[in-house]
Amino acid sequence: MIDSLARKGTIYDAQINALQQGKFGDPFSFLGLHCNSEQKLEIRVFIQGAYSVQLVTSPEVIEFSNINDSGLFILTLNKMIFSTPYRIKATFSDGSDYTYYDPYQFKSSLNQDDMYLFNEGTLEHAYRLLGAHCVEQQGLSGVRFAVWAPNAQSVSVIGEFNHWNASQSFMRKHPASGIWELFLPELETEQCYKYAITDCHGNQFEKSDPFAFKTQQSPGTASVIQSGIPQISLDNRQVKKNLNRVDAAISIYEVHLGSWKRREDEGSRYLTYRELADDLVGHVKELGFTHIQLMPISEYPFDGSWGYQPVGLFSPSSRFGSVGDFAYFIESCKKSGLGVLLDWVPGHFPSDPHGLHCFDGTHLFEHADKRQGFHPDWNTYIYNYSRPEVQSYLLSNAVYWLEQYQLDGLRVDAVASMLYLDYSREENEWVPNHLGGRENFDAIHLLQKVNTRTYARQNDIMMVAEESTAWPGVTNTVENNGLGFGYKWNMGWMNDTLNYMKRDPIHRQYHHHEMTFSMAYAYSENYILPLSHDEVVHGKGSLLSKMPGDDWQQFANLRAYYGFMYAHPGKKLLFMGAELAPRNEWDHNSGLDWQLLNSESHHGIFKTIQKLNQIYKTSPALYELDQTPDGFRWIDSDNNQQSIFSFIRFSKTRNEHLVVICHFTGQVHHQFRMGVPEKGVYQVVLNTDDKSLWGSGVSAVAHSQQLIETQNEASHGFDQSIQITIPPLSTLYLKFVTG
Repeated sequence: MIDSLARKGTIYDAQINALQQGKFGDPFSFLGLHCNSEQKLEIRVFIQGAYSVQLVTSPEVIEFSNINDSGLFILTLNKMIFSTPYRIKATFSDGSDYTYYDPYQFKSSLNQDDMYLFNEGTLEHAYRLLGAHCVEQQGLSGVRFAVWAPNAQSVSVIGEFNHWNASQSFMRKHPASGIWELFLPELETEQCYKYAITDCHGNQFEKSDPFAFKTQQSPGTASVIQSGIPQISLDNRQVKKNLNRVDAAISIYEVHLGSWKRREDEGSRYLTYRELADDLVGHVKELGFTHIQLMPISEYPFDGSWGYQPVGLFSPSSRFGSVGDFAYFIESCKKSGLGVLLDWVPGHFPSDPHGLHCFDGTHLFEHADKRQGFHPDWNTYIYNYSRPEVQSYLLSNAVYWLEQYQLDGLRVDAVASMLYLDYSREENEWVPNHLGGRENFDAIHLLQKVNTRTYARQNDIMMVAEESTAWPGVTNTVENNGLGFGYKWNMGWMNDTLNYMKRDPIHRQYHHHEMTFSMAYAYSENYILPLSHDEVVHGKGSLLSKMPGDDWQQFANLRAYYGFMYAHPGKKLLFMGAELAPRNEWDHNSGLDWQLLNSESHHGIFKTIQKLNQIYKTSPALYELDQTPDGFRWIDSDNNQQSIFSFIRFSKTRNEHLVVICHFTGQVHHQFRMGVPEKGVYQVVLNTDDKSLWGSGVSAVAHSQQLIETQNEASHGFDQSIQITIPPLSTLYLKFVTG
């Protein structure tokens, strides 16, 4: 019944050689159960270092024959005497053994339609097709691995489960799609793995899984098997409708998780996601922000990149805990009513050897031409957006974060670097498009596709562009030749106003336009006003240190500036620490200086932001008409002599409005007359010079309730006016309370 005679090894020399070198391109054609040339059943297994191999059946155990003392073992059967799936027992010379199901007896479980869509560039859930997935095949639970490496000669799964042996778990190639696949039964989760790839020149190297849901924390570089596709609990999800709309109050707290707070009593360790769920979420709620924006948390090897050079796009960083811990953090944000945004980096990736660069031995994810595929500023590689599979990779990553973790939106980093082929390049260092221009049409198409697809799936999200040029139509719909974003960072407002605030008050009168110019284009896009991490690093100093004057004047300037920001059309974003007003710029290697809150001056900034958020969220005039001229009117934009800016913010209900006065010198102006749009009573709801905020305590009005009645005297083009005292270096909000 059993032919146990060893064959001459000569007919298998080529296969044995390829198997031993870890360079076997078509394992399913040779390994597993086959009919031989004599039409007999033959099981072939390759196990390097095995002393004996047996077929485990019930009730007998049948020996394999070893071929020429190689790792190839063959069992020839006259007929089928066992049921599948069958098991193999390998014994080694030291007496150890292990029993496993032969992976080469299982058929492919990949969906042909999904592979077609992946190659087409439209597979929104590519992370369900590729990567490591716990599945069941032929009644057995295991892990199906799938990776795109079309130009590889062979690919193996290596990991803790096979002692990182590249000759053990060769994958099946689907030639039409370039995808390699293998099902390994009975694997445990949380085990590390990689892909051993042999390129067309015979070079072998190891790569992490581009679709891994978890990646080892640096210096580890392996991917980690997870029990399923991560997601937050739908039962606990609390979707707050209209949270992200253009007519909603949106104030964002930008945070770098690694340096928000450290456990100094435990070696300055990172806070975990679960600790952040308590400490950070509570802090943001106390300050009154509506959203948290996380700087990139996709796994990254270099701390100094702050996450902007990610290697594991689908993996929340292991620095702060497990995938489940991250899901818990997001759930905590949702339960607290906070929106969550994530920095997303589709513009480039680092050169780390375990990452995407030359993934299958060719420039698979990046352009081969350095003029298109290499970023000179950051020494990183630029995605080849013309390749459909790269489009599926990035599109599905955006969908993954938004759907699996129920994030409110993505802030897309460095959009300008994607849009322009000559970005940060000299003449002859870039390749023009087919029209001879500098526009990167492939990147434009990708951004439009991502925005169109994500908004179609969830119309209540917010896609945000960090776009630093005057590219037209960033927030226009794709149908109207736009990029399809929901919001754009207003970098012009940030640059102009910070330049103004850095100046000594005596010189500000000559640069008055720096505070007013933004209104010339305020409605060209849906804007967010950012004071982000970029403004407090690389020698730029902290926001407080940018302010001129002595200690008191610096704090007064900063409070008045925050007041101006919150009154200006556009949503708001402040980087963590803005509430502490540190004197030193941000350091990603240490936590914020929380001891500053013990100082009355610094705590005054904390209370200012707290109060601004409270007024902002309860005053529709400050947010409902951000995107239309109907929501704003200058009272006086030309008072450069006194460095005073006054304007009105209107809500959809016209008589519900706020008068705003911003004053940026140290003078006090008594009996200052200013026109107002309605007859009645106004109430001072914000005075950044208030003593409770560490101001000088100059009151705008004498009335104890901060009320002031209009006078029937024309001023600034209005029939009614008021007289107030304008404190030094201050912002005032006057709310119309009754007619």
